[in-house]
Amino acid sequence: MDDDTRSDAKARLKRVAGQVGGIERMVDEGRYCIDILLQISAIQGALSEVGRVVLANHLETCLSDALKSGNARERKAKVDEVLDIFSRCSLAGGRARSGRKTSGHE
Repeated sequence: MDDDTRSDAKARLKRVAGQVGGIERMVDEGRYCIDILLQISAIQGALSEVGRVVLANHLETCLSDALKSGNARERKAKVDEVLDIFSRCSLAGGRARSGRKTSGHE
């Protein structure tokens, strides 16, 4: 990870940590559930943005370097990593897949 991306990700994560602390206080104070849920949603969006920043850096550096390397094994390994992360996580939605099926009534 390059220094600019590292700094950006750390700053975003510090803000998220502050938001989590705020939600903890809201829970302690017995604040309205909907207000808490809205703040949780904001944190999920912020974490999704951190994921986007880190993924963009990975694509621009690690994957790009592997594609330019001429090494087929390295290229395949990096492409497989990206495919795996997309199959395990929903970076666009900010949520990891739980594998749990829902009835739609929850």
